[in-house]
Amino acid sequence: MNKHVILYKKLSAPLMERLQAQAEVTLIEDPKTPDGLARLRDALPHADGLLGASLKLDAQLLDLAPRLKVVSSVSVGVDNYDIDYLTGRGILLSNTPDVLTETTADTGFALIMATARRVVELASMVRDGQWTQNIGPAHFGTDVHGKKLGIIGMGRIGEAVAQRGHFGFGMPVLYHSHSRKPAVEARFDAQYRSLDALLQEADFVCLTLPLTAETEGLIGAEQFALMRPETIFINIARGKVVDEQAMIEALKNRQIRAAGLDVFEREPLPADSALLQLDNVVATPHMGSATHETREAMARCAVDNLLSALAGERPKDLVNEKAWSSRQA
Repeated sequence: MNKHVILYKKLSAPLMERLQAQAEVTLIEDPKTPDGLARLRDALPHADGLLGASLKLDAQLLDLAPRLKVVSSVSVGVDNYDIDYLTGRGILLSNTPDVLTETTADTGFALIMATARRVVELASMVRDGQWTQNIGPAHFGTDVHGKKLGIIGMGRIGEAVAQRGHFGFGMPVLYHSHSRKPAVEARFDAQYRSLDALLQEADFVCLTLPLTAETEGLIGAEQFALMRPETIFINIARGKVVDEQAMIEALKNRQIRAAGLDVFEREPLPADSALLQLDNVVATPHMGSATHETREAMARCAVDNLLSALAGERPKDLVNEKAWSSRQA
């Protein structure tokens, strides 16, 4: 019996050809629309594998797929998946953790620079014809070099941000993580801090941690109150790690200097969001990994993981190891 794969994300022609050579492929380009969701539901009973991103796959949906063996996510975050459910059914879940690290860290540092030097605000002033004289203190930004960089979540992306700050800008690195990282401390002369201490001390607070039950709402009114008026807040993690309304209040009241945000509680960001009315916010459309090279590398990695699983092999980037172990028992 041929393997049947459902794609809910378009692939480049070479990757599509590779996949079609080894499986029957159904492409559903718009699974979030009623019609697309209906087509997905109709196809699921025949699916051995799923490949895509940015779609919440819950138990009610996946119960329609009794043959399912693997879900290959074109992402590093896996908060759209019920991992316990997948593991309980022995369904392998894979992601793409390595190929987007450097590109996402580039985005994080772009937000650091843009917010510190008010790039978007001042570029808009020039574009709108409002630059009529030399700028003065009312338009000055703040330095990045030599400032304290606080990173919450010292995984791959956190380390890549630390590398840019430490080696490129001479920034002392502070970090908070679920465990100490001796190698990171040695490489970047980084110093571990409790969450509260980091928030009080860092000039730039950068979130690079995953969204989990423990991290949802981690940064709220209490945490913003610990930051200083000079603090710049950067989020390249997930929007729900932050209480967005508390952040808006902190920005409105100038409790913190500015925020650079690539992720939000609701995406796309609603047109009536208060964040869009604030001149001390740089907001980007969840573009952390959005380069041609990285997105193709992510898709290639996801196809590799999918085909490995369908061939009865352990995917390189397996998220739920217990599901694989149960298959081998």
